[in-house]
Amino acid sequence: MLIKRIVTAIIGVIAATYIINYGQWLFALAAGVIALLAWREFCKMFAAKSLILWDKLGVIGIILLLGCSWAGNSQEINMVVLLLTLLTIGKTVFDSHYNIVHAAITLLGIVYIGLAFSHLILLRFTDHIVIASSMLGSLSAGTGFIWIAFIGTWANDTVAFFVGSNLGKHKLCPAISPGKTIEGAVGGAAGGIIVIALLGILLKFSLLHSVMIGLLIGLAAPLGDLAESAIKRFAGVKDSGNILPGHGGILDRFDSIMFVVPVVYYYMQFFIV
Repeated sequence: MLIKRIVTAIIGVIAATYIINYGQWLFALAAGVIALLAWREFCKMFAAKSLILWDKLGVIGIILLLGCSWAGNSQEINMVVLLLTLLTIGKTVFDSHYNIVHAAITLLGIVYIGLAFSHLILLRFTDHIVIASSMLGSLSAGTGFIWIAFIGTWANDTVAFFVGSNLGKHKLCPAISPGKTIEGAVGGAAGGIIVIALLGILLKFSLLHSVMIGLLIGLAAPLGDLAESAIKRFAGVKDSGNILPGHGGILDRFDSIMFVVPVVYYYMQFFIV
């Protein structure tokens, strides 16, 4: 199991490095494929609870949301969310096997996954003309922001795991995730702040911005993890899927990122870009 995890992680890092740095259509395509796989996992989780979601609407809705982000049209995103809301509620009128619970969970999944991955695209292509100089060369601003989100999240999760395993005594949220501790969460946030501060030096970000982003990631990353754990607990499943050997499913690997990316995006929009 450990070997599978290591091999999968190495392949994932190599692939992520190329896709993030290359950007353009390849990044958008990768985000779309991952989002649709996440939606498939979401539907399968609730199928185990005998809740059959409107899967085709989810596929169309997620593609539209990501397409709007690729085109940079926030107004169209609002229109798509409204249309999806009306359609999924309207279906309850004409389909006796599809009730308000099905509609609510369908819409939750589409918005949860679709908007999170839409912001991944928005963040990557934030002011791509602006260049962030670093000791490792030149990166577009969007590329630098994506690396801050990913590396900050990985650092937070890794440090939180080791601190929680060795020093954790007080449960953070025992009803949802018994293994997580307050000590681990605090350690993860501190580790993330340090790593992002070092990364900020390379990307010529101010220490204040680095610390603030690290702190926000320290709050968003565990919240994203716990939110997905709450969904899995409600659905009665252990993992969202098994597509990644040794790591579970797409949602298991991207749960923290799905909360972190929008937080980083709006911080960048309000305070840096």
